[in-house]
Amino acid sequence: MNNHYILRHALCAALVSALACQAMVAAQDNPQPAAQLSASLRPPAAADQLAGDAPSTSVSPRANPFAAPSTLPFQMPDFSAIKDSDFAPAFDAGMAEQRREVAAIADNPAPPTFENTLVALERSGRLLDRVEKVFDNYYGTIDDPVIDKLQEEYAPKRAAHLDAIYFNQKLFARIEALYRHRSELALDAESLQLLERYHKSYVHAGAAVTGPKRRRLGELDQQIAAATTRFEETVQKAANDGAVIVDNVAELDGLSPEDISSAAAAAQARGLSGRWLITLQHATQQPALANLKNRALRERLYRASIARGNGGADDNTANVAQIVRLRAERAQLLGYPSYAAYQLVEQGAKTPAAVSNLLTQIVPPAIAAARSEAAENQSLINAQAAAAGGAAFALEPWDWSFYAEQVRAARFGFTDADVRPYFELDRVMKDGLFYAAHELYGISFTERADLPRYDPTLRIFEVTDADGSPLALFIADYFARSNKQGGAWENPYVSQSTLLGLKVVVVNCLNLSKPEPGQPMLMTFDEVTGLFHEMGHALHEMFSAVTYPTLAGTNVPTDFGEYPSQFNEMWARDPKVLAHFARHVGTGEPMPQDLMSRVLAAQTFGEGYLTTESLAASLLDQAWYQLPAAAVPPAAQVMDFEARALRENGLNYTAVPPRYHSPYFSHIFAGGDDYSASYYSYTWSNVLARDSGKWFSDHGGLTRANGDYFRSKILSRGRTQEPEVLFEGFYGKPPEIKPLLDYKGFASTVGG
Repeated sequence: MNNHYILRHALCAALVSALACQAMVAAQDNPQPAAQLSASLRPPAAADQLAGDAPSTSVSPRANPFAAPSTLPFQMPDFSAIKDSDFAPAFDAGMAEQRREVAAIADNPAPPTFENTLVALERSGRLLDRVEKVFDNYYGTIDDPVIDKLQEEYAPKRAAHLDAIYFNQKLFARIEALYRHRSELALDAESLQLLERYHKSYVHAGAAVTGPKRRRLGELDQQIAAATTRFEETVQKAANDGAVIVDNVAELDGLSPEDISSAAAAAQARGLSGRWLITLQHATQQPALANLKNRALRERLYRASIARGNGGADDNTANVAQIVRLRAERAQLLGYPSYAAYQLVEQGAKTPAAVSNLLTQIVPPAIAAARSEAAENQSLINAQAAAAGGAAFALEPWDWSFYAEQVRAARFGFTDADVRPYFELDRVMKDGLFYAAHELYGISFTERADLPRYDPTLRIFEVTDADGSPLALFIADYFARSNKQGGAWENPYVSQSTLLGLKVVVVNCLNLSKPEPGQPMLMTFDEVTGLFHEMGHALHEMFSAVTYPTLAGTNVPTDFGEYPSQFNEMWARDPKVLAHFARHVGTGEPMPQDLMSRVLAAQTFGEGYLTTESLAASLLDQAWYQLPAAAVPPAAQVMDFEARALRENGLNYTAVPPRYHSPYFSHIFAGGDDYSASYYSYTWSNVLARDSGKWFSDHGGLTRANGDYFRSKILSRGRTQEPEVLFEGFYGKPPEIKPLLDYKGFASTVGG
């Protein structure tokens, strides 16, 4: 989904990102023969080492579920055995263990080899990896006060742990020596890519920085970790505090029975018996706005959404300013004019100019389309007011979804209520999601009711490859909970690596409103598309077939990571797949062909709005992160800066607010840096996805041959080659923007 939010902190992936960011180079001016490598490694002075070792801590397998690999299938974490009190000792022991492992690598008196240096690093930190993956998933899915406190305590500790390892001159000297003699090492292509990724990431992150600057980098890393943690905790608190309380169920007229039931349950969970609570989802526009007939309640809900984090007890503007300033300072220490320039070097776009070139091509047609859509909405408002003998009002942001839904219904002859009975969750999963994956890739899904789960609503499936071999475990966590963050995302609990003998355990998270007991879970078509989107991420994880964990699965640049998920959305709209799962929940009858045709025709409806709100968020992200540290505004001016940035980019269209305002823009300000200065990735990846959709259409669509080819060229490869190389290997040429513009209906407005 557009709202996708990924919390990836896997240790091995971080070796080429956050982990490697604080390495220390022992520069070699003259290449030497491989036989003399060990002589060229100069040990660092004691002052060059970051002081302080982790405590010599251990955890007992009997006392702590993270102490040893899980004995469950695929090493799936034993959720039934994990307690909040297990995390802190496992973190401490895991960090101490990895310090010892890395010290042994750095201090090895033997000449550096690929095996005793890089492979050894790839094998390190297994205990820490296990606890981090579970903790980071729990932080989003079963958040509680203990988890919040642990996150606040351990985010800086984890940053300090990485600094303590990667400010190790002896360690990087070994990597540097290997890199200088890479042509003599006879490495296979994947191993050479691993070496190049390590070296490039270390150097990009400032491996040559020494003395006070290096110490400042360490301070900045810990401060950024603390600030991004505070930001996300404030977002969650602001969302909870901003939930809209409704005293009279009549005000909820227009919502589905499932949504009303969910609102009652949410109120009950907070001790508000006999009332209803509309909880806030992550994005600016709230789902309920499309159906609520009560205009005053729509306005209350919208204003609650945009007020999050902007003033009051849950103010987040100081965190925004601090994060931007700290990241800008860090980038400038490393020789970059801005954090965006620093961050984008490692993305497919490479430069802020390339991002701006892509986005600004789309702004004019998107705004034009949005204004046209607004005119249709306003015409409907005027017509209804005239028919009722009342005064018309001007279209406001809280009105858009409500009237756009009516315009869509009039144009295409159906409403969400008409199609929901054809999209029952279990059938959509088995006869849609799993069916498409089977037809394309030959894989099969078998439910495992015997495995433990952290919430009773979870469903777990064992995935079998076309040859009958075990491939992965897939966890479906689809329902909203009061302690679960909004939006939709994918995370691995276990990542693939042939080196470590690991297969994948992966979860997809959505926030569907849970129906009353005994009632079917009926979905909108947008929710169905979101299901397919997240499965695209899961397939990217499951099909990974690489040796080294650093290069596995979705450990790719953000602007490539959203590509498989946006591509997979196309199968929700494929006539063959849609016909297979769109059956009436009561009668089992297939969706009538005429209705199906209208549902498919409506898929590009509203692209003006959707594209404009996404572009506004993308260009706001760039505006923040293209600032030098000295130009970052204080907290009191954060919202003024946002308004000016939107205005300067031609996106100050009041009727279409950005998908996220700065105080709740978690993609770019929360923990991790996957989307900071990179929110444009959804648009960049969509170019690749639409190009790939065109390729499939040109080659026969939904076939095993096409699926296997895509799997072999893209989904199985992780980052064993650079993304642009992988894409051209599949597509046959560089990406083209025209298929995306055609898809959105913008091609006639933009040349080429």
